[in-house]
Amino acid sequence: MTSVSDPDARVEAIGVLSRFRTEFFGCLDARADGLFEVVEAMLCLDGPVVSVPELSLASVHRRGHGGLYDALASGKLNVARFTAVLAGLELPRFGGRITLAVDVSPWLRPDAECCDERMFCHVHGRGRGNAQMVPGWPYSFVVALEPGASSFTALLDAVRIGPDDDGTEVTAAQIRAVVQRLRAAGQHTDADRPVLVVTDSGYDGTRLAFLLADLPVELLVRVRSDRVYCAPAGARKGERPGRQPRHGPRMKLNDCSTWPVPDASARIDTARYGAAQIDAFARRHQRLAGDGAWAGHVGEYPIIAGTVLRVQVDRLPGDRAPKPLWLWSSAADISGLSLAGLFFAFCRRFDIEHTFRMWKQTLGWTRPRIRTAAAADLWTFLVIAAYTQLRLARRLAADLRRGWERPVADPDRLTPTRIRRGFRRLRPILPHPARPPKANRPGPGRPKGSKNKNRAPRHDVGKRTKTSGETTAAAPPPP
Repeated sequence: MTSVSDPDARVEAIGVLSRFRTEFFGCLDARADGLFEVVEAMLCLDGPVVSVPELSLASVHRRGHGGLYDALASGKLNVARFTAVLAGLELPRFGGRITLAVDVSPWLRPDAECCDERMFCHVHGRGRGNAQMVPGWPYSFVVALEPGASSFTALLDAVRIGPDDDGTEVTAAQIRAVVQRLRAAGQHTDADRPVLVVTDSGYDGTRLAFLLADLPVELLVRVRSDRVYCAPAGARKGERPGRQPRHGPRMKLNDCSTWPVPDASARIDTARYGAAQIDAFARRHQRLAGDGAWAGHVGEYPIIAGTVLRVQVDRLPGDRAPKPLWLWSSAADISGLSLAGLFFAFCRRFDIEHTFRMWKQTLGWTRPRIRTAAAADLWTFLVIAAYTQLRLARRLAADLRRGWERPVADPDRLTPTRIRRGFRRLRPILPHPARPPKANRPGPGRPKGSKNKNRAPRHDVGKRTKTSGETTAAAPPPP
């Protein structure tokens, strides 16, 4: 691995970061100078971002707080062009192929009655049984995972789920768009292995596999322990004529008496969980019904076969009793599957949680009290631009550690917060496409003593239509 002291590697890293900054500026269609300096202030502010007007106090922000608000209210970003730029960056490979993770993180706005497009977001509280539904904007993110334990992920796309959207269909369209951009950028070819997409148990893996059947994509979804999968149907018993069966014997994940003999097994040693036993059951599918996401399906329900994986580890962090982990892969044939690789890929899915924490606690993703959903989308992509610059500066920023922090010899092990701490020293050697502000005087504003007659409209919270079997929500469900 090249180090920071390597001159050739340093020049190449500076060129990649500089090119991204220039291309990002070219994606700003309106208020480009103001929006670019907002991102600069995110990266160079001393301490975490706690409020929007404090960004105007950063030395790199040459405009006042009025210009900052004007940029967020009237600025525009070409999302299609910017996501194409993200897809063209160098991406990490997990086991020789691109591994993506999909997850939803909410931007909570519980007391913002004037904000549109809000939905009830499921929020996990501290302790068992403390989950609740809070109004906000749910965003679906797609990131590329790194092979080892890391605090970084390569962000590729962000989509806000609206009241009229179906979550599964939005996720499928998002994955399709990301894969198409990766192929257009030359990141994936027909000769490469299928792109691995890892999700948690909140996603309908069978439905996603059906919607993405024409793409070179392999899904790896965590499933609940009360699911039931069917084996391939055998020949019809007896000589009497009739329809051939479509489903074989059922495999109940919470009933070990229904488990067949595994088609493949592997036992690996891990540093965190001890020994892990992985059993694979090939060609397993769910029996689909005419409700939920399949309510409007025309014709016979498809048979979407995959591989069920059962993972049993020796120990869990915190002396918790280990329980079996169930996964479902959309690859029905296990001959080319690496069971250990799938397990490690799912473990790396949790790296996206580090990204969410960095966004919310340091870059201030959910700090602005933005009124419109369109402005929230713009702010989200500005945070993506700032975070991507930190990822590209991993081998350039100096480790300005505190006295109580441990030194890091490998530059790839620096956390995003420590890289952001040294970004101000790196900024002078990077291009600054934003133009300086023009001298002007602030407007008079509303006359003193006059009342605001244009009251902001109030918006209801929740879904406006029923999609995929979900009920229309006008109020949070009872506890």
